[in-house]
Amino acid sequence: MAQTTNRFFDDIARLMTDAAGAADGVRREVETVVKGQIERILRDMDIAKREEVEVLRDMVAAAREENEQLTLRVKALESRLATGGGVATPGSASPPTP
Repeated sequence: MAQTTNRFFDDIARLMTDAAGAADGVRREVETVVKGQIERILRDMDIAKREEVEVLRDMVAAAREENEQLTLRVKALESRLATGGGVATPGSASPPTP
């Protein structure tokens, strides 16, 4: 009877191991299907990828910096015009002040 009980428990342990392996396989299959569906939905929605957003962020930061520099140049030129300093073009001398 000891051998029968031992064999019975061995069979149950084997069945449980097989069931756990099958459940893990089902879980992986479900994950794969769900991931594929989500990727398809996102692709159909035409959502930007992370790399594209990072490139745009860098472009916006550069444009913002350039805008700030141009704003400073315009203010400087406006103050020169207001004081009668005139505007000199590159390569030419500034007009004489009266």
